[in-house]
Amino acid sequence: MAAGDVKAMAAEGVEGYRLEEQVGFILRQVGQRHAALFLERFGDVMTPTQWASMVKLEEKGPLSQNLLGRLTAMDVATIKGVIDRLTRRGLTEVKPDATDGRRRLVALTDLGREIVRAHLQPAFAVSEETLAPLDADERETFIQLLKKLR
Repeated sequence: MAAGDVKAMAAEGVEGYRLEEQVGFILRQVGQRHAALFLERFGDVMTPTQWASMVKLEEKGPLSQNLLGRLTAMDVATIKGVIDRLTRRGLTEVKPDATDGRRRLVALTDLGREIVRAHLQPAFAVSEETLAPLDADERETFIQLLKKLR
């Protein structure tokens, strides 16, 4: 959309603004649908942010809480709460870094690794169901476009 288009639309006033056509509104609806599908598959086992943290720890191994937050797109307060809850459940553990005593590393426990492996299929199913209305080419294009927008 060109700058002139935005100005012309703004000049129309609220009558020209259709909420249902706004990217943020549509993204929120899609996000809500995806979250509902996640809840269907995962129930109260874990939240999407807990899942993201656990999958990233399984992929990368022990990480500082700060780096884990960056890799999972969570701010400092959010990642701290997520790790605190996972640790209370025995799914993660926090230990001093052997190479830097000031830093603490978060790692999955054996139980945490078991839960990640047991829930990979449901996680794939959530993505599959979210993208179900799209054919293979549309899916690839959609994901590429979303990555371009982040």
